[in-house]
Amino acid sequence: MVTTEDLESYLIRMDVDYQEVAEGMYLVRSRNDELPIVVNHSPPLLIVRMKVMELPAEVDPALFRTLLELNATDLVHGAYGIEENELILSHTFLLETLDFQELQAALESVQMAASGHMERIRHLAPVEG
Repeated sequence: MVTTEDLESYLIRMDVDYQEVAEGMYLVRSRNDELPIVVNHSPPLLIVRMKVMELPAEVDPALFRTLLELNATDLVHGAYGIEENELILSHTFLLETLDFQELQAALESVQMAASGHMERIRHLAPVEG
């Protein structure tokens, strides 16, 4: 099972900036200054989450269909979800079988999905202001 020490070792090997914000919870930023990712070591799971954006008060209903389609076609281990007024992208893994390559792929996948889908999402949920 991956421990918090193993997780920190993985993050160091990935050459990402990270800080522990609570016990077992890390805020991770790539060197490309992408949106931060929260990595939560919560046995028996490792939860990887990124806040993609605040949702405006009104969104095109097609956004929800688009998010479900992206979940089905573009995301292998993760999914988009809505928590309060935030669009979240998350992946969940079993600590029992997690390895370095799987974590690295998950972090890269979250970053690529968020940046690759952002234009389509913002078209359906434009940021106010």
